[in-house]
Amino acid sequence: MRQEREGILLHACCAPCATHVIEVLSKNYTVTIYFYNPNIYPEQEYERRLKDVERVCSITGTFLVVADYDNDAWNERVKGLEDEPEGGRRCAACFEMRLARTAGYAAENAFKLFASTLTVSPHKNAPVINGIGNAVCRLPGTRYLESDFKKNDGFKKSCNLSRLYGLYRQSYCGCIYSME
Repeated sequence: MRQEREGILLHACCAPCATHVIEVLSKNYTVTIYFYNPNIYPEQEYERRLKDVERVCSITGTFLVVADYDNDAWNERVKGLEDEPEGGRRCAACFEMRLARTAGYAAENAFKLFASTLTVSPHKNAPVINGIGNAVCRLPGTRYLESDFKKNDGFKKSCNLSRLYGLYRQSYCGCIYSME
């Protein structure tokens, strides 16, 4: 008799980061991707990244949920933090916005566990992301899976999978400030 695996809602920032993380988590969980990234600018960049996330989900057989794109709400959320350095308070506010929305979707849709692909990037601080992930678990029955997916050559593996799948690898995290 086959035992059902626990489902996990995985916030994905982009297809390259999702590749390796899906591979890792699929060993123990049934993964559903949650694409919520109002930080991505311009909208054409958002659409390009979403298209590749859809491709990765198709290749891996992973279910995808696409949330609304609201760059105006993101700009309002980071207002006053425009001059922050990369990795500073603006990034923390951005992570909090996206992970809180992911946690809410997880709780509303019976996912007991959620995670994020953000920690696969060597440019992202896993302890900061994990702290935010734990802090946004306000609803009972939902918890954040702490991770540092860049460990054990995770970032290198995501680069290799990106090449294998022919994915677009962006040169900035997504927001207008990192673009500069």
